[in-house]
Amino acid sequence: MVKKKNELNHLAIIMDGNGRWARKQHKPRVFGHREGMENVERITLAADKLGIKVLTLYAFSTENWARPKEEVAYLMNLPVRFFDHFMPTLMENNVKVNIMGYLDELPAKTYDVVQRAMAETANNTGLVLNFAFNYGSRREIVSAVRELGGMIESGSLSSDQIDEKLLSQHLMTAKLGPYQDPDLLIRTSGEQRISNFLLWQIAYSELAFSKKAWPDFTENDLKEFVENYQKRNRRFGKVDESDS
Repeated sequence: MVKKKNELNHLAIIMDGNGRWARKQHKPRVFGHREGMENVERITLAADKLGIKVLTLYAFSTENWARPKEEVAYLMNLPVRFFDHFMPTLMENNVKVNIMGYLDELPAKTYDVVQRAMAETANNTGLVLNFAFNYGSRREIVSAVRELGGMIESGSLSSDQIDEKLLSQHLMTAKLGPYQDPDLLIRTSGEQRISNFLLWQIAYSELAFSKKAWPDFTENDLKEFVENYQKRNRRFGKVDESDS
């Protein structure tokens, strides 16, 4: 019996290695971030062609504010440049933009452009391009627990009503509906850690790591990772009958 291929609905990527890539080119770190932004365009279109429904990209973490001020300022301006340039292509390809994170802490110009990107693509029905921007998973979970705690205090919820489903509904990925948990998480640059990204949501995600820095990660690399994922045996804690 031929096994059915795993359907890849939600792909998450930790886009790592921009700065190190730039240093190898004898360029400043911001040069790597610019090249990384351009690669977002290529990989987004490739993911769309592969039939992926949600592409979540880790763009800026809550810990990244500790980087040099000049680099942070550049990263805050990247969404402005990205959407000014890429918006026509997103609209042409029916891509819907979502930004999750603590957006109210962003500079006004950055906040305005991400809100506008979401508003302009709100009626698109194709791939959801989901950026995690000023996002940290531990903080996200704490925020969800506080919301539930507030509901208990107000009397609208009792503690015995809290389960995994309810907590998931209070996470930032809840608006992704049935696709809120990634099927596959890829990290580039050779590092093998999660870096406070979607800790709850990746409980049973398949993990994959590329030695390539993000600017060098190509459409063919993506296709190879997707094909490898489709061959994996996903058991979700159960025993596969073929292994018994």
